[in-house]
Amino acid sequence: MGSVKDLRIIEEAKEKPGVAEFIFSDRYSVFDWGEMPDLIENKGKSLCLIGAYFFEKMNKNGIKNHYIGIVEDEKIKSIKEIKEATNRMKIKILRVIKPRICGKEYDYSVYSKEKSNFLIPVEVIYRNFIPEGSSFLRRLKEGKINLAEYGLKKVEANQKLDQPIYEFSTKLEEIDRYISREEVKRIAMLSNEEIEEIIEISEKINGMISKELEKTGARNEDGKIEFGFDEERNIIVVDVVGTPDECRFTINGIPVSKEIARIYYRKTEWYKEIEEAKKIDAIDWRQKVAQPPPLPPMLRESISSIYQSLCNEVTGRRFFKVKSFGEIIAEIKELLNEG
Repeated sequence: MGSVKDLRIIEEAKEKPGVAEFIFSDRYSVFDWGEMPDLIENKGKSLCLIGAYFFEKMNKNGIKNHYIGIVEDEKIKSIKEIKEATNRMKIKILRVIKPRICGKEYDYSVYSKEKSNFLIPVEVIYRNFIPEGSSFLRRLKEGKINLAEYGLKKVEANQKLDQPIYEFSTKLEEIDRYISREEVKRIAMLSNEEIEEIIEISEKINGMISKELEKTGARNEDGKIEFGFDEERNIIVVDVVGTPDECRFTINGIPVSKEIARIYYRKTEWYKEIEEAKKIDAIDWRQKVAQPPPLPPMLRESISSIYQSLCNEVTGRRFFKVKSFGEIIAEIKELLNEG
């Protein structure tokens, strides 16, 4: 079980990929905390359908991935075939090989012996904009970024980039950290050609998501994409892409995602505790922080509505009876200003 979706294993991954179901829940997570105290109604079904929509777009464009189909009435169906919203998706699963923790460091030497059928322990972060609150701005302020390496002279909040930025981050550590391509090669044992292929696939997916989001009136600011190797060491896309949990979408300056919850929580003492705890202990920081407070009920309901409305807009089907994007955005803007 994950913090936001459950994995039901049907067939274990061994020499070849296994088979499993993602069961998307109404749970959510922010700031690497894990499960938060509230449930966001119909979030799971919305994410499942948006994810399926983009997997099926990938299939049409020849991008290899682990998607099998949506589960309805115990049958595998496409998004066009289902009668109503579901939170179950059937997928192929790869082996997850975790690095060893040695003191306060991670040992990735196990990957030197592995060739195929495993989750690649890094993910790609793409950026089309540098929104306010972006980790890119924080790292720049901390002196951890050299803008020249990105072909940039200056960066400011809400800036649209002339060309998207693609970065790598660790995937299986307690706190994800950004790493160079050289470190990607070292810890995941990838060749230069494989790294280039991953970037090329990421460019295609980023473009696909941006094009689909433009139809809804929203913009695709940034997001993450995960990869693995199948049994023949083909690079495949795993997890899900294009959902509000994997991406930062905005419309008229308002987030179309759980970023709304992040904005609310950044104003709380709980968030300050998290920031301090992470500086002290990057692995066991959660033990030093109190439980988070719940969301205000009206804000929780608005977040639920925006997930459902986005699902309707992206898929082109009215799976959920909710207000229009414009009405929901206006409500959220007012609630955030009150906070």
